[in-house]
Amino acid sequence: MSDTWLTATASDLGRGIAAGDIDPIALTETYLDAAESHEFSMRIYTHVTYDRAMSEAKAARARADENLRHSLLDGVPISWKDLVDTAGIETKAGTNLLSGRIPTHDGECLQNATRAGLVCVGKTHMSELAFSGLGVNPITATPPCVNDHDAAPGGSSSGAGTSVAFNTAAAGIGSDTGGSVRIPAAWNDLVGLKTTATLVSLKGVVPLAESFDTIGPLCRSVEDAAHLLGVLTGGTIPDLTNASLAGRHFAICKTSALDDLEPSVAQGFVTAVAKLANAGAKITELDIPFMPEALSLSSVLFTAEAYAEWKTELEATPEVMFPEILERFRIGLSHSAVDYVRNHKRMMQLRSEYNALTAPFDAVLMPTAPVMPPNVKRLETDSEFYQRINLLALRNTRIGNLMGLCALTLPTDEKSVGLMALSAPFSEAKLLRVGAAMESALRN
Repeated sequence: MSDTWLTATASDLGRGIAAGDIDPIALTETYLDAAESHEFSMRIYTHVTYDRAMSEAKAARARADENLRHSLLDGVPISWKDLVDTAGIETKAGTNLLSGRIPTHDGECLQNATRAGLVCVGKTHMSELAFSGLGVNPITATPPCVNDHDAAPGGSSSGAGTSVAFNTAAAGIGSDTGGSVRIPAAWNDLVGLKTTATLVSLKGVVPLAESFDTIGPLCRSVEDAAHLLGVLTGGTIPDLTNASLAGRHFAICKTSALDDLEPSVAQGFVTAVAKLANAGAKITELDIPFMPEALSLSSVLFTAEAYAEWKTELEATPEVMFPEILERFRIGLSHSAVDYVRNHKRMMQLRSEYNALTAPFDAVLMPTAPVMPPNVKRLETDSEFYQRINLLALRNTRIGNLMGLCALTLPTDEKSVGLMALSAPFSEAKLLRVGAAMESALRN
């Protein structure tokens, strides 16, 4: 029975606990064993939190025995990206700049999850200071992609995604500043939710660029994403019952987002959209003429804010950093305060234009990433290739961050190809309901 637990959705595991068919202690022991014994364990986890997990599992069983469970996911083991503070456990955000940093309190989103009864199975590897969409980190560890062990797993939430893809956690919590939940979710055939900025608390989360930083889940189903969203915010669980694509109207973003697609990505996207149409959705191609300008703003906004955040630490000991990450931070040094303010003002104007243009649609669709997972050795040895592929991988996802949206990526028939749906700010409940119907159509 425990073998099926390792591939079940978090929601199904929660229902099993509620029915008395699954013991939270046995479930946690199964996941801890998987996390500790997996051949890639050291490349996925920075820490497997055995003592904490077992303590939380015992408490979950006591609540289950008394019919006092705190949530559907009470007793379910999940992983946490190593930038969410965990009391008493080193949290260094994938960089030796923060070696020895041991928080005294859990981050607020982890506190919310603990109150809901979730079990912390461990902390996961990530791109250094979350500043890459590839997941390559020669400083600490690079997890393998589930579909090609020599390829990049996607980042920066690389370990969060692979912990689920390799069946060592029922779900993973990551962060997304320019695509860091959605890229590893897509490349590892998972569901990934990018939340609207400020919806999930960033208190106790190591920052990259706080104007764009968000926390979100990587998981096996849209239902899991909905329950994890409620857990992370301490709020209401979105209602997904009887979700349907009938009467739904989607726009395909033609501008920029469909450029330079690798053949597998293009095929996966076309097939996925056809399935949505066959399930009753109306599909309209949409030109967004200002999209190239919007994308160009990120080179100033992301790098200037990130460098301002970390200048002191990274310039004190730059030699401990992965050079590709260090150089990306230092791009921020070339931009003035005038550049930043002008670009930020323009971004807010373009957000208004985007919202007006896309208001008639339930969501805007595009491939999650234009490229397939690239080879790790080439990324580590070919700087030009690394820089080009990193920016290209993040091109479509960062539209959501720049425009202040929420976004959902779903797996398609093509391995490592995700279908992304973008929706208005703070419309997660609607997006997840639409996403549940999309998920059903894509699986047929």
